[in-house]
Amino acid sequence: MRKSSTTAIKIASSALFLLVLLVGVPLLIAATGRSDLYYTLTSVALLSIISAGVWITFYIGRINIGQGAYALMGGYVSAILVMNYGVSFWLTLPVAGLFCAAASVLIGVPILRLRGVYFAMVTLVLTEVARLLALALPITNGASGIVSIPLPSGISFFGLTLIPDFATLANPRLAFYIASVLLMALCFLGLYRLAHSRIGQLCQSLQQNEELASSIGVNIGYLRVIAYALSSFLGGVGGAMFASISQSIYPSSFTVADSVNFMLNCFLGGLGYVLGPMLGTFVLYFGWDLLFQTGEFQLLIFSTVLIVLMLILPNGLLSLALPRKRSL
Repeated sequence: MRKSSTTAIKIASSALFLLVLLVGVPLLIAATGRSDLYYTLTSVALLSIISAGVWITFYIGRINIGQGAYALMGGYVSAILVMNYGVSFWLTLPVAGLFCAAASVLIGVPILRLRGVYFAMVTLVLTEVARLLALALPITNGASGIVSIPLPSGISFFGLTLIPDFATLANPRLAFYIASVLLMALCFLGLYRLAHSRIGQLCQSLQQNEELASSIGVNIGYLRVIAYALSSFLGGVGGAMFASISQSIYPSSFTVADSVNFMLNCFLGGLGYVLGPMLGTFVLYFGWDLLFQTGEFQLLIFSTVLIVLMLILPNGLLSLALPRKRSL
């Protein structure tokens, strides 16, 4: 009885939160006239999706500082398919994710044998390697990048418009915002289900003791690769959406600093909570902007605040309101 009641509360809270994002926020922006906030909030939603991928690798006990590589890869895959082959953006979205997942399997099979700082060091290099590849390969157009990417086209089914053509809309920013929020909701719903699934419980056993998990028959190599592929899939999808919103992609669109921030988003929100990456991204993004007025002291103040927060709240900001339980 208590379990069903708790589930009902979670569903109601999630529905209310989604309603606020999809209805309340647009109404508030319309009332204040701050339409520029659409791009900001869309960026937060997409960054939280990419950060959610990093959370998955933390779930198996790996420190991933290379998520920027897959976000950059996904952005280029989507842009190339749209610009060079005329593929619909909505089709390139899962293709970009799958391409990154396939690439991560090839990369992950050897490097996932590493642990701790050794794995982190290798993944840190991946973002720089992806940037150099984007500069060198002719199909990516080098340092000039890919620009003037068309807005997403519409999708119709038997004459019924499911998704309108963004180029025909009076406010494409609102359309991107809604699409990004729905994508974020789908991402974290999937993450929640993963944490409650049998695979999720097995992945958690890897974080605690790989040798013990292996001794009871858990295929730790398989689980590590699956988790890393899922992580990279989310990075590719987020990167593809970013390329479409900005209508451009450059080798510098995602850097090592972005990969570090994706990791910090998880730490700040709370590694023990599914919604940790979402809250961490929101606080980190707006916290940096709020400190802009401090000028040359911005980075110093920002870094000091982050260090203090991690010392005081080692389990993240969500530990203030919720018990430390990974399923929340």
